[in-house]
Amino acid sequence: MAEKTILVGVIVPTRTEAEIRDHLDELEQLVNTLDIEVIEKVVLHRDRIDAGTFIGRGKLEEIKVLAAEGQADEIVFDDDMSPTQIRNIEKAVGCEIIDRSGIILEIFARHARTREAKTQIELAMLEYLLPRLTRRWTHLERQVGGIGVRGGAGETQIEVDRRLIRTRISRLKKQLRKIEKERAVQRKGRQRDYRVSLVGYTNAGKSTLLNALTGSGVQVEDKLFATLDTTVRRCQLDKDHAVLLSDTVGFIRKLPPKLVASFRSTLRELEEADLLIKVVDISSPVCFRQLETVNAQLLEIGLHEKPSLVVFNKIDILDDAALKVAMREHPQALFVSARKMLRLSVLRQAILNFLQREEVQLRLEVPLSETKLIAALRNHTQIITEKYRDSDVHLELFCYRRIWNHLQGTLNLDSASISEIKAHLPKGVKST
Repeated sequence: MAEKTILVGVIVPTRTEAEIRDHLDELEQLVNTLDIEVIEKVVLHRDRIDAGTFIGRGKLEEIKVLAAEGQADEIVFDDDMSPTQIRNIEKAVGCEIIDRSGIILEIFARHARTREAKTQIELAMLEYLLPRLTRRWTHLERQVGGIGVRGGAGETQIEVDRRLIRTRISRLKKQLRKIEKERAVQRKGRQRDYRVSLVGYTNAGKSTLLNALTGSGVQVEDKLFATLDTTVRRCQLDKDHAVLLSDTVGFIRKLPPKLVASFRSTLRELEEADLLIKVVDISSPVCFRQLETVNAQLLEIGLHEKPSLVVFNKIDILDDAALKVAMREHPQALFVSARKMLRLSVLRQAILNFLQREEVQLRLEVPLSETKLIAALRNHTQIITEKYRDSDVHLELFCYRRIWNHLQGTLNLDSASISEIKAHLPKGVKST
C-alpha cells in the first residue's frame, strides 16, 4: 500500500499564492517519484515564520486533524526547516515530518547507481541528518547502511550516534577526494577535445538529447532526477569535427546546499566545459521559470559567464501558438525535439559555430631537439600532417584557444617557426 502524505506550503508577504501553489505542484511530482500518494495540499498564510513551530500552534492543530482524517503517514513541508522545528511539529501532530530537502535527498539516494554517486549522496545525507538525530534517525535501518532515507524491513539495525556519523563523514570526504583525482585524470585525457555540457532543469530531456545527438543508449526515464552520474559521449558534428558531449545531474528549485557541495566533482564537468547547452522543457507551463532557476544555479557556482546556448526541447508536444510565443520571447534560442529527432541539424550547426570560433589551425616548424615541445603538441593538439626534415619537424595541427593559451604559458614556443593557416590565431602569436 502506498504511503499517504499531506503537502504544506506557506505564503509570507514576499511570496504570492500562485508561486506557492506552483511550488507545491512540483513538490507533488517529487513525492510521486517516491511512490507516495498526495491526499491533500495545504496552503497557509503567515505574516512571518514561527521560530519554534514554523506555522504556529493554531495551524498545527488544523494539520493534525487533516492528517488523522486522511490517515496520513507523513507531512511534507515545501520549505526547509530547522531540526527544532521538525521535532516540535512531530510532537504536536503525531506523525513524521519531512522537508523539501529531505525528499530530494531521498530521490537521489534511490537513483544512485555508481560508486561516485552513492558516495556523494551518502555524504550529503549524513550532513543533513547529523543535526536532526532523534529517535527516528538512530538506526542504520533508516539511513546509513544503504544511503536511502527509508530503509526497508530486514535491513541491519545498528545504533549510531553523532561521533560515528562524523567519522563516516570524514571517510566519505576522503573517498570523494580520491574519486575527484580519478576524474581529473579522465578529464586530462579529454583535454584536447572541445567539450560541451548539457545543463537544465530535472526531466528537461537532457539524456534523450544526448542519445539523439550521439546515438548512445543512456538510460532515459520520465522521472525527476533519473540521471545522477555524468555521462560523456562523442558527438560527430560533421566529417571533420567532433565534440565530447556530457550529461550531468539536473537542477531544481531549492536544491539542498549540502547536495550541491557533495556533487562538486560531478559539477567540475561544467566548470571545464567550453560550451554549456541549457536544455529547457518547453512543454512545461513554467519553462521560463525553470530556465531562471538554471541560470540562478549557474550564477551560484560561478559559471554564469561561460559561453552558452539555450535549447527548448519537446516541441513535438507543444501547439504552434505556444511555440510562437516562446520564439518571440527567446529569439536567440533553438527549438528541437530530441524524442522525434526534429531540428537537430540546426543544433549541431550552432555547436559547430561556437567550436570554430575557438579553433586555432597552425603550421609549425619545430627543431627536433625540442622533444618536450613536440610531445606536448602531440598530446594536446590534433596533428593533421607531420613531415620530418633534416633538423626540423613540420607540423600542421589544430587545437582550441584555451589549449593554445595553456601551451604558450608552459612551453618554449620561441624556438618554433609558426605560420597561420586560418585567421583564428590567438592574440600574441605572429604568423611567419
